[in-house]
Amino acid sequence: MLGHTPENSPFLAACRRRPHDRVPVWFMRQAGRSLPEYRAIRGTGSILQAVRDPALATEITLQPVRRYGVDAAILYSDIVVPVAAVGFGVDVRPGVGPVAEQPFRDADDLDRLPPFDPDVHVPYVQETVRLLTAELPVPLIGFAGAPFTVASYLVEGGPSRTYTRTKALMLGDPELFAALLGRLADYAIASLRAQVAAGASAVQLFDSWAGALHPAHYTRHVLPHSQRVFAALDDLGVPKIHFGVTTGELLPLLRDAGADVVGVDWRVPLDAARTRVGDGHALQGNLDPAVCLAGWDAVAAEATDVLRRNGGHPGHVFNLGHGVLPETDPDVLARLVDLVHTWSDTTDER
Repeated sequence: MLGHTPENSPFLAACRRRPHDRVPVWFMRQAGRSLPEYRAIRGTGSILQAVRDPALATEITLQPVRRYGVDAAILYSDIVVPVAAVGFGVDVRPGVGPVAEQPFRDADDLDRLPPFDPDVHVPYVQETVRLLTAELPVPLIGFAGAPFTVASYLVEGGPSRTYTRTKALMLGDPELFAALLGRLADYAIASLRAQVAAGASAVQLFDSWAGALHPAHYTRHVLPHSQRVFAALDDLGVPKIHFGVTTGELLPLLRDAGADVVGVDWRVPLDAARTRVGDGHALQGNLDPAVCLAGWDAVAAEATDVLRRNGGHPGHVFNLGHGVLPETDPDVLARLVDLVHTWSDTTDER
């Protein structure tokens, strides 16, 4: 990190496809997960409890920056923080994920999603951002859940592999589905704007489960709401990242939603993703998180393949194709950061 500040960071330059001196790298779910220092201070209970403690959330966010030397920090929080804060009845169950005690079923449930005011409902999030930006040597990424992905938790009642209830609502009652996503788009806009106002230098919209959708369904029922979120952030002047899993068939649509950077999971080679997205946007990704469990030789070879497939394009932020797995050895991630930072087109595989 020596010599780089949030103002001249390689991460922000890569997001904007501008020249910079090294490939920037950060990891989704880098805050916590595999770090022993995280487990030492995290305590028990839901992540929502930890997020309400700005000092604790600040320390957890800082830990991977100190340990790995990554080029960006991501706020320690969760995509369901806003809907939980307004009283919908959502918790994040350890080992399970977000669960809704009473899932969204009909128009009456819209009343359980009142207008969201970050200063009233989640002042602790903005306080955490302020604490972090006063201390971080790298940019802070704020984030929110995309309307579809948050809706899927509310409608399904928890994590799902099929999203059958969500798709049934989307296709069977498109007006109600649009009203739900519209309400959640309002939440994302308010949350992201508040995080930027408090000091975040970039934002990421997690539409983690959009890959469950047919492109035509995504275009009709989901894309307009994501477009509205990104359009509402245009005046802020910060880089905007859009990420989803199994979205290979949706990459041009994710691009069209309005972000500057399109996240790519490991199922699409980075050079193929560049062809689908085009040179006018940066890419983020896309090492398979499971590779980090395969031994250093495999990690180095696969990471080098990702870097080579980028072909020296200035618009590339190295990341995993999804989040850090809990069983990952932190020392492997530290070595991976060093490999990415020192890599060039003439670097031999290590």
